Amino acid sequence: MDKSGLTEHISQQFNVELEDVRNKVLTMGGLVEQNLRDAIKAVVDGDSAICDAVIHAEEQINKLEVAIDDEITRVLARRQPAAGDLRMLTTVLKTITDLERTGDEAEKIARMGIKMASIENERIRVPFIELRHLGNDVRLMMSKSLDAFARMDIQTACEVIESDQEIDEEYESITRQLLTLMMEDPRNVRRAIDAMWIARALERCGDHAKNISEYVVYMVSGKDVRHSSLDEIAKAELEDSVSS
Repeated sequence: MDKSGLTEHISQQFNVELEDVRNKVLTMGGLVEQNLRDAIKAVVDGDSAICDAVIHAEEQINKLEVAIDDEITRVLARRQPAAGDLRMLTTVLKTITDLERTGDEAEKIARMGIKMASIENERIRVPFIELRHLGNDVRLMMSKSLDAFARMDIQTACEVIESDQEIDEEYESITRQLLTLMMEDPRNVRRAIDAMWIARALERCGDHAKNISEYVVYMVSGKDVRHSSLDEIAKAELEDSVSS
């Protein structure tokens, strides 16, 4: 991990504590990304066994969130960090919340996959190819957001933020397909609604990845860009580079 943007401390133990927090976040992120990948595969392939594994793995993700939260509380109490260190710890607290919620969405997808597999006799032309494509794009967003966090890379973070619009468009396209299926034949309604909930869960995962990238921009630059456009972010970065 590139630590060029981090503060060097007189206390070596403080550095160790911060590094441990970052590593645990990345471990948690890796589990979430794997769970998301497995949930998508389980739904598309109709594999209930993988669905069960995703649901079980969610417990480990929740435990990691609690452990990281507790560790940050101890660091804040002992070290009373300021400036960049405080932004980093604040970013971590927000990031693990979005990661945990992404894990919840993956579990939701897996449970929906079990339900859909149990009514195979009512199988319709669910747009599984489109769902797989949406899921893979969302997983890539999460992977890039975690990479941006690890390397404190604003450029990669901005790429993730920008790609959220594409995810929204894919979600809307799938929703239109499913609505058409329901109008064509009422027997399609049950499974089409299940598929729609899966697409919605994936779209929310994309939102969480976008959130994490916005936190990265704040961590590195100190600028809150949650309600800013990409042009505003780029302009602010250009102004900072010129002034420095």
